[in-house]
Amino acid sequence: MILCITEKPSVGRDIARILGATTQKTGYYEGNGYCVTWTFGHLCCLKDPADYRDTWRRWSLSSLPMIPERFGIKLIDQDSIKVQFNTIKKLIEECDSVVNCGDAGQEGELIQRWVMQKAGCKKPVERLWISSLTDESIKEGFRKLRPHKELEPLYTAGLCRAIGDWILGLNATRLYSLKYGADRQVLSIGRVQTPTLALVVNRQLEIENFVPKDSWELRTVYRDCQFVSTMKQFDRKEDGEKVVEDVAKYPLVITDVQKKLGKEAPPRLFDLTSLQVECNRKFGMSADATLKAIQSLYEKKVTTYPRVDTTFLTDDMYPKCKGILNSLKPYSALLDPLRGAKLRKSKKVFDNSKVTDHHAIIPTGQPFPGNLSADEKSVLDTVVLRFISVFYPDCSFEQTSVKAEAGKYGFKASGKVILDLGWKMVYQNQKNDQTDDKSTDSDDGTLPAFTKGESGPHRPMLVKKTTQPPKYYTEGTLLKAMETAGASVDDEELRDALKANGIGRPSTRAAIIEILYKRGYMRKERKSLRATQAGIDLIATIDNELLKSAKLTGIWEGRLRKIERGEYDAAEFIGQLKQMISEIVISVLKDNSNRQIAVQQNATKDSGKGGAAKENDRR
Repeated sequence: MILCITEKPSVGRDIARILGATTQKTGYYEGNGYCVTWTFGHLCCLKDPADYRDTWRRWSLSSLPMIPERFGIKLIDQDSIKVQFNTIKKLIEECDSVVNCGDAGQEGELIQRWVMQKAGCKKPVERLWISSLTDESIKEGFRKLRPHKELEPLYTAGLCRAIGDWILGLNATRLYSLKYGADRQVLSIGRVQTPTLALVVNRQLEIENFVPKDSWELRTVYRDCQFVSTMKQFDRKEDGEKVVEDVAKYPLVITDVQKKLGKEAPPRLFDLTSLQVECNRKFGMSADATLKAIQSLYEKKVTTYPRVDTTFLTDDMYPKCKGILNSLKPYSALLDPLRGAKLRKSKKVFDNSKVTDHHAIIPTGQPFPGNLSADEKSVLDTVVLRFISVFYPDCSFEQTSVKAEAGKYGFKASGKVILDLGWKMVYQNQKNDQTDDKSTDSDDGTLPAFTKGESGPHRPMLVKKTTQPPKYYTEGTLLKAMETAGASVDDEELRDALKANGIGRPSTRAAIIEILYKRGYMRKERKSLRATQAGIDLIATIDNELLKSAKLTGIWEGRLRKIERGEYDAAEFIGQLKQMISEIVISVLKDNSNRQIAVQQNATKDSGKGGAAKENDRR
């Protein structure tokens, strides 16, 4: 008998149906030589401090740092979990081999392996690895089961991540709570949540401390077109006014007219983070709401695996795309321009070298169910439109650049005119979308027809400019900052390069933001994210840069990704974290400032047992 272990009962039902295991039992299905059972997400977790030493049960500065000689796992103390685990253990003992059917990612690998390890599994194991839950994908996955050993680096990376979160999260949370928590309040510290909070705090302080500066820009109007001076802006209005007087003495002469044809390629397909960013921008959806919606769409089989960090498809997906497009019946009007011609295949969409475990998020081609929520409809529409758009032609435009002189003073004007909408046709009816058609993308709009050498009267003027502070983070822009370790990046290729050292994983970033709300370190004002006083005070109190720097924490994330690829030593990674927390403990214990931090929002006093419960949020 072959035992299949899935991550959710709903997935178990689908796999059991496909395999012919149609007899339902308590906690599993059986039939046709198979048994199909499931977990409920995590059934096991790393042991708590008190499981290693009784002296670690009580929160005490003298017991820090807590570093077990060897980390272990335990079953989560919940009746329903114990019942299901015992079912899995019994089936493992009775089966001939096991197929790990957990979610095809790092967390899914960790969940399943911990359960099998706790159950003492010694049977041969293979891995089902699929990118969608359609019947076709599941059948193909069973035809191409992967060796258990092949996924060992993925599990090792997940284990290192969990141990790293335990080492830093539990020790630092106890350390800062005992040293700085007012009225025995818990100050939650995490390997990812703290540098994320620091991003919000630093941006907020930058805005609050911003001193606006006025300057004056020289412009002139010629033939109802505004030209901008090539001179540096003036710090004093008086200096600019003198130049305006001088410029007015001369006619404006057109010295150069350049027209260039340009093209704008369709935007990339979605990974999870870019989808969360887009849905936050378009619909005001939180990162968590977007994740829940796309996860539900995946489980309803209409979109592919969502927890991905690539925007590319593999070459073998190309032949399937025509069928997926043809299945999108509600979008038939948008598909008409694509019919009758060979489907476009761009290297910006199809690139095997940019895909490791899973490809970008796309529709599966399955019929849309009628019971979708408003959020699910919005997210599905966003995914579908993006998928359709990548097969459209580039948007083509004409860029005009004009240079002019008035005496010794140089001026310039530019305009951009859309010649062929191309992929932007897909978004013509979308309100407030960044891809809306505009006749021009420049400040000047469509320019008149200028001729080199022409001249005439013009109207020079000064335009006052005031420097503006940076904008508060939204959930969307914070997700981008987490992905690029704090760097402000719009270029997609540079963004891809920085992903290697982003903080957190696509699947966990939404949860990190929710933790910061829950802990009372951050709040939302409309779309803007604001740090609370407790959040500001906490970041000000933490002196160790590695604990709060997005860039430095991104280095740790990069090493975890290398461990996942088998390119970095796991023991070295854990050893560095142990050394780091030891140095942090020594540094904090030396502080005699008597600073105290009070969490006013969503705060809970530590009553011993309650404080230990808060240790579950370790990231």
